[in-house]
Amino acid sequence: MPTSPALHLNLWKQQLGVVPDSVWQQTEIETLVLADNVLTQISGEIRRLTKLRMLDLGHNQLSQVPREIGDLPSLTDFLYLHDNRISSLPDSFASLTHLRYLNLSENAFHVLPECVTGMSRLQELRISDNSLESLPVSIERLSHLRELHLRNNKLSTLPDSISLMHELRQIDLRSNPLTKLPAAIAQLPRLEKLDLRWVTTLKECAWIADLEARGCAVYR
Repeated sequence: MPTSPALHLNLWKQQLGVVPDSVWQQTEIETLVLADNVLTQISGEIRRLTKLRMLDLGHNQLSQVPREIGDLPSLTDFLYLHDNRISSLPDSFASLTHLRYLNLSENAFHVLPECVTGMSRLQELRISDNSLESLPVSIERLSHLRELHLRNNKLSTLPDSISLMHELRQIDLRSNPLTKLPAAIAQLPRLEKLDLRWVTTLKECAWIADLEARGCAVYR
């Protein structure tokens, strides 16, 4: 009796340098881990993995990622791109409208790629340890987002449109040079945690007391 093909391929920390062509031939896999492999590029052949739900490319040396990732129809669960050298994403990533988790931390982003705001089902976005100076007003399009992790960037404020992101539970702003925050944050109905530790430039916000009074944990 023939055996079913493995659905999970874990090649973590194999020092590959280059992804073997045989990986792109395993078209039935649903999860692929290529983290910590000194990779500098990913082949467009990844488009063949049409059943992929989770992709981990973290802890490599990538400066760019192929547009074909944005065309993967089943990529809905997790996309890890953290700890690389990426400064932009292909526009095709806006097609990942069912992706729920995206990790872009520890890269070289100066702006949040506009395509990210097209990922309308995103629930958790991690883009800590970059060089972001601002967020686009269009971030409000992430109406399902629950966690927004922005630690250690160069943000001085947040756009007022963040007040329209009613599903937000956590906002991590640690170690940013914030000077002001929109008071409308206090109106986010489900906010449970606002982390302002190691922020030394922010003027006192009277509305923070309102957040704390309703049970939101504010760390500062």
